[in-house]
Amino acid sequence: MTVAERRVSAARSWASQVSRRLGWGVSDQAMCSLTNFLLSLYIARTLGAAQFGAFSLAYVTYGFALNASRGLSIEPLLVRFSATNPSAWRRATAGSTGTALLVGLVTGTCALAVAGLVGGTTGQAFLALGLTMPALLLQDSWRYAFFALGRGHHAFANDVLWAAVQVPLLLYLKMSGHANVFTFILAWGAGAVAGAVVGALQAHVVPSLSAARDWLVQHRDLGPRFLVENTGGNAADSLRSYGVSYLLGLAAVGYIQAASVLMGPFKVIFYGMGMVTIPEAARLLRHSPRRLPLFCMAASAALGLMALVWGVVLLVAMPMGLGHLMLGSIWRPAYPLVLPTALAMVGTCVSTGAGIGMHALGAARRSLRATLASSLLLLTCALTGAEIGGTVGTMRLVAAASWLGTVLFWWQFRKALAEHGAARSRLWPGQAGRHRRSSPASSRDYPRTPGMAAEAQGAETAVER
Repeated sequence: MTVAERRVSAARSWASQVSRRLGWGVSDQAMCSLTNFLLSLYIARTLGAAQFGAFSLAYVTYGFALNASRGLSIEPLLVRFSATNPSAWRRATAGSTGTALLVGLVTGTCALAVAGLVGGTTGQAFLALGLTMPALLLQDSWRYAFFALGRGHHAFANDVLWAAVQVPLLLYLKMSGHANVFTFILAWGAGAVAGAVVGALQAHVVPSLSAARDWLVQHRDLGPRFLVENTGGNAADSLRSYGVSYLLGLAAVGYIQAASVLMGPFKVIFYGMGMVTIPEAARLLRHSPRRLPLFCMAASAALGLMALVWGVVLLVAMPMGLGHLMLGSIWRPAYPLVLPTALAMVGTCVSTGAGIGMHALGAARRSLRATLASSLLLLTCALTGAEIGGTVGTMRLVAAASWLGTVLFWWQFRKALAEHGAARSRLWPGQAGRHRRSSPASSRDYPRTPGMAAEAQGAETAVER
């Protein structure tokens, strides 16, 4: 076999492996999104508006805690322990999942405190959330840990187990006359408890609270920045909704949310790829660093094209009956928002590749800057658009801000690549121009961040490998 044939064969093998992992990522995200969607629909239809509102408040709180957990525990694992050997992965996963469990205990305690303060239906929802929060965050950490190791089928099986426990419990509660927001959230959390326990058996790893402190210290250059990045974007979205509600009323928020819900089928693919692309980028950085920018551009192009195609489908099919089928009577006021919402989504997809690259490089400082700046820009444009142009003006300026944000992300990614190249040059003089193959366990071959490369020369990384 010639050299060219070997390269083609290796490229085909890599593409096949990536496609398989991507398939599991999309399948797992589809399972997770579908069960959460059906849960929300079931609660709304069964319990009515007031209790569904209480559930929604609890769910938003869960989302905030989830982003915090992922920033501190999951994303450092994806960046630094994707495609490592199993023994190193198990040691790292014990600390990562222990950190997720610790975040769950802290946020769960806060939820219990809120339950005691507010009381009533909302208090019941927060009481159930506080009791189940540790399991909810731990189960989520197992999902991403399995994808870091390239075992997406374990994550999918874990989410199937969650659904298999949750659905019968919800049906039983309704048929037995015990349906309320407290018991429904407990049933939802019971599925997470099962997934959290089985995840430890699947991984042959026990989450370690004692290792959580070491994990936070060892990854202090990434974790806090990813924490602020994740929760900052979440807070900006919440403020945007509150601001539009104040300026235009709740109905306007409902129309904007309806247009966003229409992008749901595409978002399954978007978030599913997100579970896979960061580990894949980290693997590529180790084996072929020069290909990382091409991989990031390809991810952005693929996602952007799919988002654009789905937006066109909505524009054509909604007047033909799809709008009424999906949204009922509110589809007509939501329809003018579909085009700017789709364009905003395409802009987000175009910037995603740069975010993937910065996370793979461990450039948390730069990804944080890009995220906070783009979030502030989106918030400002959304409120300005609401003031001068109503709901349509809001989404038009949001779309414009989304595309301006892509410039920020790719500019920061370019800077991160330059810093990474300089770090490699300092660490391995004379070898910056060619790839250096090494074991993932080699601390000198894997500096903690590009900006800290000089400190890593001749010394072990803070992470035990």
